[in-house]
Amino acid sequence: MASETDNVTDSWVRISTVVNGKPEELAVPADRCLVTVLRDDLGLTGTKIGCEVGVCGACTVLVDGRPTSSCLTLAVQVDGAEILTVEGLGRHPELQELQQAFIEQGGFQCGFCTSGQLVALASLVLENRLPSMNGEEVAEHLHGNLCRCTGYYGILRAAAKVAG
Repeated sequence: MASETDNVTDSWVRISTVVNGKPEELAVPADRCLVTVLRDDLGLTGTKIGCEVGVCGACTVLVDGRPTSSCLTLAVQVDGAEILTVEGLGRHPELQELQQAFIEQGGFQCGFCTSGQLVALASLVLENRLPSMNGEEVAEHLHGNLCRCTGYYGILRAAAKVAG
């Protein structure tokens, strides 16, 4: 009879990445998700664990500039990549305006989804795509980020304010 530990891997992998501008060298289990590495190994708890199946968007981070569900991404997949979490947004002056707009426009209530929403919108700001998008296009970009509290109005107002 097989024991419960028969399926547990002892395989560890060394990865090298840049997180919020800081080079990181880590040894991680081959099956560890990026969200767990960010939260437990690096102490970056702004990235939230929500649904764990890539539906809610609470765990959204940017991997090489692209919004990524960190609950579905293995840490070994980001070897050599640059990662931006909500904690790193302050490093970019153009993203500070986005954070301020969220505050001014009521783009959050309970705050659980806020980090994922901010990071998803940050990808548009950093690519300079936000100013050229209409509200419907912004909403489509955020379709993978669920919010149960705000009704999205404050979030979309914040994006519109930053877009000008």
